[in-house]
Amino acid sequence: MTREEFIKTAPLVYKKPTLLNDTPMHYCPGCSHGVVHKLIAEIIEEMGLTERAIGISPVGCAVFAYNYIDIDWIEAAHGRAPAVACAAKRLHPDHLVFTYQGDGDLACIGTAETIHTLNRGDDIAVIFINNAIYGMTGGQMAPTTLMGMKTSTCPYGRQADLHGFPLKLTEIVAQLEGTCYVTRQSVHNVSAINKTKRAIRKAFQNSMEHRGASLVEVVSTCSSGWKTTPVEANQWMEEHMFPFYPLGDLKDNTK
Repeated sequence: MTREEFIKTAPLVYKKPTLLNDTPMHYCPGCSHGVVHKLIAEIIEEMGLTERAIGISPVGCAVFAYNYIDIDWIEAAHGRAPAVACAAKRLHPDHLVFTYQGDGDLACIGTAETIHTLNRGDDIAVIFINNAIYGMTGGQMAPTTLMGMKTSTCPYGRQADLHGFPLKLTEIVAQLEGTCYVTRQSVHNVSAINKTKRAIRKAFQNSMEHRGASLVEVVSTCSSGWKTTPVEANQWMEEHMFPFYPLGDLKDNTK
């Protein structure tokens, strides 16, 4: 059998999610956003929620999600996505409502909105992309930037006496009465991608079943902001990010 014959007769084991449109993604090589976009599109399609999904995207690299995932989207001001999601869910309680946010947006400019929305227990899901840097606007230090990590605004590395300590917002959120599911995952290899898909699906299911608020943090890379190659970024994340931001469930009241 020739290669061409094999391709024609082999069973289909992979296809692009139908909710991912044909717009070329603008993300940098090695960026985690594209992988998470694919997972979100797959899950919504598999859950049969194409016509009942509302995504809220704010400012930063996350803002462009509406370009690629073909569902209803609402644009929110910087950091305000959880507050907008709260309103959308209360107006459309039978819809899946989720936010898609970066660390500078969710853990800095929108800290108040994040904490109070999740503390109220609104039935939304929050997807939190944490690459420890402001990736879109020039690689500035974020609340999640690690100690000693260099950015454009702390070129000698983050120092506690000048910049304070990194903020573990996911640990804070896990203590809130309104959250039912809080987890931290990644997409750096196939096993991790599968775990993240299960986590996002559970968060979406919680929204549909009115169990309370869910947050899925995805520890991610930013090869451009970190000034590394994609391979080096993955290695750096495993060596430095995971020890400080360990993967796994922090809270699960749905069991």
